[in-house]
Amino acid sequence: MEDAIQRERNKSAIESLIFIANKPITLEEIHKVIEDMGPAGIKEAIDEIRRGYEERMSGVRIVEIAGGYMMVTTPENAAAVKAFYKIKHAERLSGPSLETMAIVAYKQPVTRVDIETIRGVNVDGVLRSLVEKNLVRVVGRKEVIGRPFVYGTTRFFLDYFGLKSLTELPKIEEFAQQDMLMDIQLASGDAQITPLTQEDEETLSREQQEPLPQAPSQQEQETPEAPDAPQEDPPAH
Repeated sequence: MEDAIQRERNKSAIESLIFIANKPITLEEIHKVIEDMGPAGIKEAIDEIRRGYEERMSGVRIVEIAGGYMMVTTPENAAAVKAFYKIKHAERLSGPSLETMAIVAYKQPVTRVDIETIRGVNVDGVLRSLVEKNLVRVVGRKEVIGRPFVYGTTRFFLDYFGLKSLTELPKIEEFAQQDMLMDIQLASGDAQITPLTQEDEETLSREQQEPLPQAPSQQEQETPEAPDAPQEDPPAH
């Protein structure tokens, strides 16, 4: 009886781990957390969870991707999910976000320095926001000095804008104010793009979990520091 209860607790923990993972999680990674279950037992528990989802027509599924497991929404709910994200993100996409996203879409794979060269401003915060919204992702490193990350669009980017592929993007010539995008030479130059290593992915994962720095308030920016009070001469004796 006690073993059965512990197994159900382990199964619940496995479900939580798959839910919070931002990429497919392997049996070995789960085993490092739940040490009293071997990979075979973990796989059996995952199969039970998957069957449970299907039997009750749950809105989520667990799928096997690239040797790991990931939780996704059911294909039948794709239209509802897409409509929700359009409403959710439409209010949050500012002009700078749209400009940055357009540059990534048309110039990908592109580095942060390339984007800043085209826009003429720092794009750290904007780029990170687009990554968090799953519209832009890191696709590799550029083999130039410093090996900077290069960015590209995601599958969700296509869904968000109702595109089947990047070939359906409007021609750049249709945007009079953005003709320069195809003419500017990238600051990082031409070089080979290499895939991300596991260390790169771990670094990105940590950075994405860190909160964005808060800008100082207007009052803090405008209030000068008070000068030190002048020292009075000691009274003469």
